Amino acid sequence: MSSSARYLNPSDAAERLGISPKALRLYEQRGLIAPVRTAAGWRTYGPVEMARAGEIAALRALGLSLAQVARVLKREAQDLATALATHQARLETEARRIAETVEKVRNLRAGLAAGEPPRLHELTRLARPAAEIVAAFDLPWPWCGERFELRDIRPLNYVIGPLGSGKTRFARAIAEHLPGAVFVDLDRAANDAAEARAPMETDPALKQRVEQALAWLVEEGAAVTPALIALLVAIEADAARIPVVDMIEQGLDQPSQEAISAYLRNRGPGARPLFIMTRSSAILDLGAIGPDEAIILCPANHNPPSRVAPIPGAPGYEAVATCLAAPDVRARTEGVIAWRPQVA
Repeated sequence: MSSSARYLNPSDAAERLGISPKALRLYEQRGLIAPVRTAAGWRTYGPVEMARAGEIAALRALGLSLAQVARVLKREAQDLATALATHQARLETEARRIAETVEKVRNLRAGLAAGEPPRLHELTRLARPAAEIVAAFDLPWPWCGERFELRDIRPLNYVIGPLGSGKTRFARAIAEHLPGAVFVDLDRAANDAAEARAPMETDPALKQRVEQALAWLVEEGAAVTPALIALLVAIEADAARIPVVDMIEQGLDQPSQEAISAYLRNRGPGARPLFIMTRSSAILDLGAIGPDEAIILCPANHNPPSRVAPIPGAPGYEAVATCLAAPDVRARTEGVIAWRPQVA
């Protein structure tokens, strides 16, 4: 080990790379990277390991599965060509959106110079994404009808809360009042293989999307089960729908949960919104939350649901962290519900 080279521990290495320590461990488990061990057996990452980890992280950001990353690192270019084409399409879409926004700003400035100040709603649209969807509704019990406004919807939105917090009722209310939203209940996990695949038999395009997603997930380590197929059918069924998924980890083992989490994150910034309820740390990795993700917490004390920033010390962060559990712990509590008597 060179005395002049700096070797980082996993936490510092992950922070430098902009990924989570869990991602580094996953790279190691898949044989993509081999950290240097100290005399005491601790993992460290030197310049060579950091360079390789940076390459892996960059390829993952392009949407490649871990198996595809492995092939690209072996100089097999086909997977990279496909990923770059998809990334180019995303960038072109974003470029068009930016160009349209620039043109709007130019017109507003011209109007302002001519003595025509812009109206407030015109300025508001500039500050918000063009595809933003806003829903306002009265919260169900246990919130006793308090008004709630859903704003700044991200491509991936987590709904989380402890048992008895009302998060399922809240999710159903989102599905009821958000235009185009549909609630995906837990019955999907009880399907057999034939029932799970049934919607694809009459929709070739859906079948192709689901099979492509399954291939990606299998390379990521997921097990093909009726629960996973049914989940993908619900997510991919209709580009105009916004799925609100009840306990997304239901019926999925830990590798499948980790794979579906990576899959959802890799949909890209232009993906349609998706709401998922979860209490699994394999689904919601607080160390890996990106700008296209949002957390909505339903507090135990029945205060109204609120957005929580994924930053230690932020209001609600500790409550979110407390709700999350490892997949084996979640499996032991599957089916457990909290019952509270209705207030007369």
